Amino acid sequence: MAIEKNQIIDALRHVDDPDLRKDLVTLNMIENIIIDGEKVTFDVVLTTPACPLKNQIRQACVDAIHQYVAQGVDVEINMTSSVTTRRRETDAMLKEVKNIIAVGSGKGGVGKSTVAVNLAIALAKTGAKVGLIDADIYGPSIPMMFGMVNERPTGYDKDGKTYVYPFEKFGIKVLSIGFFVDQSKALIWRGPMASMALRQLFTDAEWGSLDYMVIDLPPGTGDIPLTLIQDFPLTGAIIVSTPQQVAIADVRKAADMFRNDKINIPILGLVENMSYFSPPESPEKKYYIFGQSGCGKFARELNIPLLGQIPIVSAISESGDAGIPMAVNDDSIAATAFKKLSENVAQQIAISNSVREIFGSAGRPDNVK
Repeated sequence: MAIEKNQIIDALRHVDDPDLRKDLVTLNMIENIIIDGEKVTFDVVLTTPACPLKNQIRQACVDAIHQYVAQGVDVEINMTSSVTTRRRETDAMLKEVKNIIAVGSGKGGVGKSTVAVNLAIALAKTGAKVGLIDADIYGPSIPMMFGMVNERPTGYDKDGKTYVYPFEKFGIKVLSIGFFVDQSKALIWRGPMASMALRQLFTDAEWGSLDYMVIDLPPGTGDIPLTLIQDFPLTGAIIVSTPQQVAIADVRKAADMFRNDKINIPILGLVENMSYFSPPESPEKKYYIFGQSGCGKFARELNIPLLGQIPIVSAISESGDAGIPMAVNDDSIAATAFKKLSENVAQQIAISNSVREIFGSAGRPDNVK
């Protein structure tokens, strides 16, 4: 029996994207169907290379063709990706950047920069094009975490204006205010001057085409994060906290800032840093030194996902101090946690982009998780 293309398409209408709750054909995720006798080859275009469900989707496609076409069909699937965006062609600022992610916190000392750096690297390791901006004007830490404390970016002049080239390291493009100032001295800038410097990291740099731009915000809800949130087209925000109630109380303020009616930035989820301790000799054991499920309870209260739980591992801070962040390596419990975090963040961005495209800025319906 000859296999026809419409049979394959009809079969794949029975396969839903688990996140977007629609079938792959309706979502235009099936491309390049080739039929050669009893062999069928096609592409599945995922919404991100970091999709955590790619193997599940692949198997569902194979099962659907065997069920609705013929059991003996040889199915070969190429899992590729095209990162989604809700940016419009008319957006003038950072028009080649598909998604801008702000990583913030209600207070300092919770590991926000560590999460931002390792998230960016983990996303890049999936094959995505990623940029990282250190927007913590008064406490830039990314130059140290990348082993580039004394580095200075190069640039060029065009139409009387100077543009800089971001550094490229660990598979991502990166810029920090720390590359332009003496980090051994206090940065004495008032709010407007700091905001102007921050804006230049975005507008006066050759970022090129990016799937994700991760922004390490300063802690709190002051001038700098407000300037960024109001002036740049953010896809969403990630909030970092530790499990203690005193930290979560400050996180509530950050959540209120993003959800303010005049700002209205989607919160992609919460990250619990320093979540638990696992002894090297017994990695399966978890000791919740600062309390268990503090961020989980708060995430449920806000009706947002808990994107990840990062363990207490001395190697995380040691690797950052040494200029080689933990996510660069693959063979540790912490690296695995950052990989899972990157998958969950990419997943939530794809969901948010899809929901806002369908329902507008009012947000996601209650049945979308």
